[in-house]
Amino acid sequence: MTPLLYYLFLKPISLLPLRFSYLISDLLFVLNHYVIRYRKSLILNNIRNSFPEKSDEEHKRIARDFNRFFCDFIVESIRCFSIGAEEAQKRCRIKNLEVIDELYRQKKSIVLAFGHYNNWEMVATALGGSLKHKTSAIYKPLSNKFFDKKFRETRGKSGLQLIPKQETKSFLEDKKDKTYLVGFGSDQCPKRNKTNLFWTKFLNQDTAVMFGTEKYAVDFDYAVVFLNIERVKRGYYDVELKIIEENPQQAKYGSITKQHTKLLEDQIKQNPEYWLWSHKRWKLQKLDHEICH
Repeated sequence: MTPLLYYLFLKPISLLPLRFSYLISDLLFVLNHYVIRYRKSLILNNIRNSFPEKSDEEHKRIARDFNRFFCDFIVESIRCFSIGAEEAQKRCRIKNLEVIDELYRQKKSIVLAFGHYNNWEMVATALGGSLKHKTSAIYKPLSNKFFDKKFRETRGKSGLQLIPKQETKSFLEDKKDKTYLVGFGSDQCPKRNKTNLFWTKFLNQDTAVMFGTEKYAVDFDYAVVFLNIERVKRGYYDVELKIIEENPQQAKYGSITKQHTKLLEDQIKQNPEYWLWSHKRWKLQKLDHEICH
C-alpha cells in the first residue's frame, strides 16, 4: 500500500502548482481544526505555558493560525517531492549569502543550527542548490523504508545529503578535509544522557536542548551559523544566516547552545504560529540535580 499511496496520491499532488495545492490545504484546515482536532490539547497547553502573559483568546488564535499554517506546510512539503532547484530558490530567498561564501573562502566548514519553524523542508531544498559548501543535514530515518528512500532521493536532487543521526560522528570524521555545511535541527526533545543534554530557559520553561550542535562544532572546529526563516507570504520565505561562533573551540561551554536557542525563541515570539506546537517538546522534565544554565 505504501508505494501505491505515493504514486497515486502524493506524487500527483506534488506535481500541482502550489496555488492549486492550497485549495487542498484550506480543506485540510477545516477538517483538522473543526473535526479531527489533531493534538488540540497538546498544542494549546504548549502555547499557554510558553505565553502565560497572553489571554485565552490569544492562545486560541495562535493555535488556529498554527493549524492553518501547518496544513500549508504539509502541501508545500509534498510539493518538495517534485520541486525543481530553480523554483525552490525563487521561493526561498537567501538575503545574505555572502556570509556563507566568506566562510567557504576561508575553507571553513559549518554547523547550521535551525528550528522547526516555517517551512524548513523547502528552505533545505533551496540551500542545497545555492551554497558553495557541500550540504548535508542530520535526520532521524523514517520507520517506513519506502518513504525514507523517497525522502532522501527527493531532498538529494538539489545536492542535500541526509545523514542518519546515529552516523553523525563517523560522517564528520570522514569529511575532516572537506568543506561541508551540516544542518542540525536544534529544537527537538533529546533523550536523557550525560553528553546530549543541556538545560536552559526557552519560552518561559526549563527546557532540555540537544547538545550535539555545540559538541560537534567544538570537536571538529566548524563555524556555527543560525538559520533564520521569515514567511513573506504563502509559499515564499526570506532566509537570513546569522553567525553565532566562528571559532567554537574558543567559546565558553554552553554559550553556543544558549545563543541558537535564544535566536529561535526570538523568532517564535515574533510570529508564534509558524513553530511546530504539535511536537511534544517538553516531555522531558528536569531532575533536581540537573542545572539550568
